[in-house]
Amino acid sequence: MRVSGNVVGVTDFSPTQPQIDDAAVVWSIPRDELATRLPGSPLLLIMHGYGSHEADLISLAPYLPGGIVCASLRAPLIAPAPIQNGFAWFQIGEPGNPEPAGVDAAARGVLTWLDGLATDYGAPAAVSTLGFSQGGAMALQLLRHAPERFASAVNLSGFVVSGDAPSDAALETLRPRVFWGRDERDPIIPPSAVARTATWLETHAEVDARLYPGAGHGIVGDEISAVREFLDQTLLVAAEA
Repeated sequence: MRVSGNVVGVTDFSPTQPQIDDAAVVWSIPRDELATRLPGSPLLLIMHGYGSHEADLISLAPYLPGGIVCASLRAPLIAPAPIQNGFAWFQIGEPGNPEPAGVDAAARGVLTWLDGLATDYGAPAAVSTLGFSQGGAMALQLLRHAPERFASAVNLSGFVVSGDAPSDAALETLRPRVFWGRDERDPIIPPSAVARTATWLETHAEVDARLYPGAGHGIVGDEISAVREFLDQTLLVAAEA
């Protein structure tokens, strides 16, 4: 069952199954047009970073390929104080090395929401993911749970979570396309998480890895231009197949 109404998240980091608040999703098209425009269209799932919200990265939509439908999701957990009005996909724990169980639970929540979307409106032609920081970890974790459901993933200043995931072995053969953009001097993501991500992507994906000096822990214009080209080559191609 999909969450709707005025739910704003859960107030702790308990191991219960997180759910996506469907009413909080921000779309790049009017919600009342989903039934006619979503079926058969390419869909991009957008996932914000820790302490942010669903209205943040939807601002990227005008700079992405025309014809795609963007859905910016709100993470299911309320970020703790001192953050105000922000959300989290999973508990930070050790920076860059969260407990995999929490990330797995969040990924299952997104997949459940995606199932409901197809039931309510009809299936999109193809789906890709784009996430920043924690959202980037989510973009990769979704591949690790259901690689057959995604045309590609965009990881912006994010990382791969440690440990094994259900489809890691399959990914060694499937090798989906992944865009990985970051600043080599990112002050937030630890070098150990960067090294882990590089090692994992080398054996589990066809990676387009790019460095953006000066971006810090953020997103820059040249990066978005590259992401647009990447989605042209992956999401749009998959939607037309």
